This record gives sequence, structure tokens and C-alpha cells, in this order.
Amino acid sequence: MRNANVTRNTLETQISVTLNLDGTGAASFETGVPFLDHMLDQIARHGLIDINLLAKGDLHIDAHHTVEDIGITLGQAFAQTIGDKKGIRRYGHAYVPLDEALSRVVLDISGRPGLTFNCDFVRAMIGDFDVDLVREFFQGFVNHALVTLHIDNLAGDNAHHQAETIFKAFGRALRMALELDPRMAGVMPSTKGTL
Repeated sequence: MRNANVTRNTLETQISVTLNLDGTGAASFETGVPFLDHMLDQIARHGLIDINLLAKGDLHIDAHHTVEDIGITLGQAFAQTIGDKKGIRRYGHAYVPLDEALSRVVLDISGRPGLTFNCDFVRAMIGDFDVDLVREFFQGFVNHALVTLHIDNLAGDNAHHQAETIFKAFGRALRMALELDPRMAGVMPSTKGTL
């Protein structure tokens, strides 16, 4: 089973994550940031990943530390569950539309952290959620999951739709990359022999 339990405690946040990569998309979130809960649910549902996440952060300052540290903790949990990476498809991609919005996410479970993020949000806030935090979440994730991630929002007139297509596409791309390929059982998906 590809499961992990990770706890991360700092002076700014206390976060615990339980993760099952081979789940059904069942999830529960208590982050104190409702819009982020909604986005994390997209990852779980579209990635068929079971995620239980509890976070307490210094929201009296703003949501930055909480959102970034959730990305870090999820990245740590993914790195733990992926293990030696033998037998996985490694690469994943998805295009996801939502009404006028369209996003593309491409990722490589490469062992190398890298984020290319291209999204010009049409407004700075979604309710009380600062759209700059979308990038911060993914930066935290890639730095600790050790994946290469390209995110491109290709269209959108509604910031909520732009963000939602990104998170849905990310879930779908993860699902593809993490899938076990029966033809690759026990084989490292790299000519180097390591990732």
C-alpha cells in the first residue's frame, strides 16, 4: 500500500496529513482556509487519492504560512508514499476546462524539484484568498515531493475558475503519473536506473 502519515510542526503552523495514493478520492480537510479546502478536494477527487489533512496556522497574520506549509507537508507525504518509484508511469499530463477557463498541467516524478507556473489571474483575490498563494502551494509541494511541474492557465475570465482548473488538472496529472504500469513492474522508469 502506498500510504503515508506526516506531521510537520513549526512556530507558524501545525499540520498532519494522512495520504493513500491508491484510494477513491475520499478526503477531509480542516485548514482554516475554506477556498484551499475546496482546491485540495479537487486534487483528491480527480487524482483518486485519499487525503485527510488537519492544519492550524497563524491565520491572524494571513494565510501565507498555512498554505505554503500545507504544500510542503503534502509534498513530504507524496515523496514518502512514492517510494523507489519502480513501476510507475512517471509522467502525467491533463487539460481541464471549466466554462471559459482552461488549464494544462504536465509533471514528471523526476526526483528533481522544479516549478514553471504561468497564470495571470484576472483578479488578486478570490473571496479572502490571495491568488499569489496558489503558486506558493505548488512551490512548497514540488520542493518536497521532488517533482518537475509545469502549470499553464491557457484561458479564463474568472479567477475561481482559473484556480479550479489548475487544481483539477494537477490531480488528473498526478493520477496518470502515479499509476502502476503492469509492463513496468519492478522496473525503474529511467535510463539512468534511478530517479
